[in-house]
Amino acid sequence: MKAVVIKTFGSPDGLEVVDLPVPVPAPGQVRIATEAIGVGGVDAVIRRGTLAAYGFREGHVLGSEVVGSVSAVGEGVDASWVGRRVWAFTGLSGGYAEQAVASVDDVLPLPDGLTGADAVTLGGSGVVAHFALERARFTPGETVLVRGAAGSIGITAVQLAAVGGAGAVAVTTSSARRGARLRDLGATVVLDRSGAGGPDTPNTPTGFDVVIDIVGGPRLPDFLEKLNPNGRYVAVGVVGGQPPADFGTRLMAAFRKSPSFATFSSDTVPGPDRQAVRSSQFADAARGDLRTVVHGTLPLSQAVSAHRAMDAGTVFGRVVLVP
Repeated sequence: MKAVVIKTFGSPDGLEVVDLPVPVPAPGQVRIATEAIGVGGVDAVIRRGTLAAYGFREGHVLGSEVVGSVSAVGEGVDASWVGRRVWAFTGLSGGYAEQAVASVDDVLPLPDGLTGADAVTLGGSGVVAHFALERARFTPGETVLVRGAAGSIGITAVQLAAVGGAGAVAVTTSSARRGARLRDLGATVVLDRSGAGGPDTPNTPTGFDVVIDIVGGPRLPDFLEKLNPNGRYVAVGVVGGQPPADFGTRLMAAFRKSPSFATFSSDTVPGPDRQAVRSSQFADAARGDLRTVVHGTLPLSQAVSAHRAMDAGTVFGRVVLVP
């Protein structure tokens, strides 16, 4: 089968299409003939070598979520799964392939009317957005800032905050065009990447009760200072790189405002809870009550192009690969 591996960490050119044996599902796993493969921000972070300390090595097959039909099951898995069309979380590897394996506990049947591209755009990101707002103890009427809102996590967080009754939903983004698209999804205030507003944002809040940060990077401390008293900051990604090692000093400098900072990974949410939220969001998306944004689809063989677009910052939503 065809798969995409990291031949050399660093630029997208280090990705390579290779032939690998078709995987055999282990006990408790299913094998899926993929029809859609999500390209996520974590894939780019792994490809760059940023997470090398976590054991990623050359030859690693990228990809964490796929949609397709179950082609085989491992020992202990009900054979009725075979032939079913499902979404699956494959961990942090194995998704960029014509056949992928996943634990049956991380597999979810798809509702009618939901495309594979939509499912891999929402499946992982929607859960992160939902539980990040929950971790931030967001309540109706509060002001929310989504930093790095043009990706699939940010797009979902904007919608959930708006539907949840936020007093204002601010976003940071790189252009007026992207800002207009985010307004259409529920944003009420559009800021530039530095967090500054323009003449068209006279009602920008002076501070925020909740900040959901997908970016991280060197500017993270500047956004800590945008928290209101008792504000909560939740970092869900580092697509912009790790924050400065001493960023906590800025948090402590605001001690009298009682700010709080947390990281969040959906790995800490019990599997059944993740699946329940995911199932509900898939149903919402199939009805049109929750919108997904697919930037575009590319053949699996063009994974390099997908990663170049992510590195260039031109992706709005999610790129999807198809075998």
